[in-house]
Amino acid sequence: MALTPDDVVTKQFQHVRFKDGFDPDEVDDFLDEIVIEWRKALEENAELKAKLAAYESGAAPAAAPAPAAEAPAAPAPVETPAEPAPSGSATATAGIIELAQRLHDEHVAEGEAKRAQLIAEAEGEVNRIRSEAEAKQREESARLERERNTLEARITELRNFERDYRSQLRGYIEGQLRDLDEKSASTDSTPVSAIGL
Repeated sequence: MALTPDDVVTKQFQHVRFKDGFDPDEVDDFLDEIVIEWRKALEENAELKAKLAAYESGAAPAAAPAPAAEAPAAPAPVETPAEPAPSGSATATAGIIELAQRLHDEHVAEGEAKRAQLIAEAEGEVNRIRSEAEAKQREESARLERERNTLEARITELRNFERDYRSQLRGYIEGQLRDLDEKSASTDSTPVSAIGL
């Protein structure tokens, strides 16, 4: 039994459960495209058969000038009777193969475009993350530099305070020692009778 475009349209597929399968919408879309191309191929085949029958019956020379006027650069080749005309299924098969190849090429091109887009987006994301990280690093370095400057200023301030404090403490202790020495010297020169002993 020959397969017709209507057979393709009305064909029902069993849905697979719990297994990997094809997307039914994608299969339907593909089959619709096959049916369109198949119908075109069948119409073209019918036209060619009619032209061949007309040519073989001798009516072709009268009707030949009109198609020749439409396409003068591509005259139809005359086949010898020993060479059979291609069958309708061979033409339809060739059309289906051509359609499948075209769809394959489109899917491959679409996949390559998507891949290029994803790579470009990933590179953009990498550049964005890198620039953000560099900005954060610069900001953190600047903050640490400010902290270091603040701590160095505080250390300098504490060293100055220590130096001043030591100097003041030394002056105070030296003053106390002088006073003690002066009192001691004055007590040594005072007679014992003045002390009351």
